[in-house]
Amino acid sequence: MNRIEDQHDALMDLGHERPQVPAKARNLSPIVPRASIAGRALVAVVAIMTFLASITTGAVLLISASASEWQSEVASEITIQVRPVAGRDLERDVVAVTEAIRSQPGVVEVRPYTKDESAKLLEPWLGTGLSLDELPVPRLIVARIAAAGGLDLVDLRRRVRELAPSASLDDHRAWIERMRSMTGATVIAGLAILALVIVATIISVSFATRGAMAANRPIVEVLHFVGASDRYIADRFFRHFLMLGLQGGVIGVGAAMLAFGFSESIATWFSGTPVGDQFAALLGTFSLRPLGYLALAAQGVLIAAITALASRRTLFATLNAID
Repeated sequence: MNRIEDQHDALMDLGHERPQVPAKARNLSPIVPRASIAGRALVAVVAIMTFLASITTGAVLLISASASEWQSEVASEITIQVRPVAGRDLERDVVAVTEAIRSQPGVVEVRPYTKDESAKLLEPWLGTGLSLDELPVPRLIVARIAAAGGLDLVDLRRRVRELAPSASLDDHRAWIERMRSMTGATVIAGLAILALVIVATIISVSFATRGAMAANRPIVEVLHFVGASDRYIADRFFRHFLMLGLQGGVIGVGAAMLAFGFSESIATWFSGTPVGDQFAALLGTFSLRPLGYLALAAQGVLIAAITALASRRTLFATLNAID
């Protein structure tokens, strides 16, 4: 009996001697747990969405830059084709047309292709080792013009036809228009993919916010009923999901930057090979410009902000339901 009383007195003494927690330390525990399964899943989802968005944006930037280079190169050249005709000296027509083009203002360089060079242009279609002497292979003349040379193509086309009736001049306008259409379609497709990624991110964040609210609903209800404003509670969730969004954005953008850097190294290794030349002709050197990397970083921040705003909107809807 005495032993029970002694234990009771010891417990009473221990209760009196219990250390008091400072008021500031009591508020260190966050309303939303920072390390939770839902939070890690959301970081993974945001990272994946950011990676896909960054890859799409980078590909659009690469194609746009390559298309711009194509257009500038093609627009700065004109091609004259002189076809062989019975009764006329093809070599003489080529020389006359070359001199006429060289005398035009705004023409920077003129290069007439020789007979062997013109024949080599047909090798990808006809193969090597063929004798093309009996075939009416046309001769090409490529002229590079200045950007603001003021070249009168109508007058030049008329003079070329006078010197060589079988000659034709092409300023590649149809090809440039096709490249512009292709680039525009690529940009529209990239924007559509980005819109889908953003919508998927908003939906994922909304579900994650509802899950966090369900897990912490008792705490939110207590704070709500003791007088905490909706803005106070929303700010806590906003900061929480903003940090999760930033973590996922950094991971996704960093992975995308590494992917582009690795692809640039691969393109450098395969430079000079047929496969490398084909990819270089399509997408350039796979090298993003500094502004491209800045665009990817800004996109990661944007997705993080969308993550936080989507969680805030879902939270206010949930708080209104509690009322």
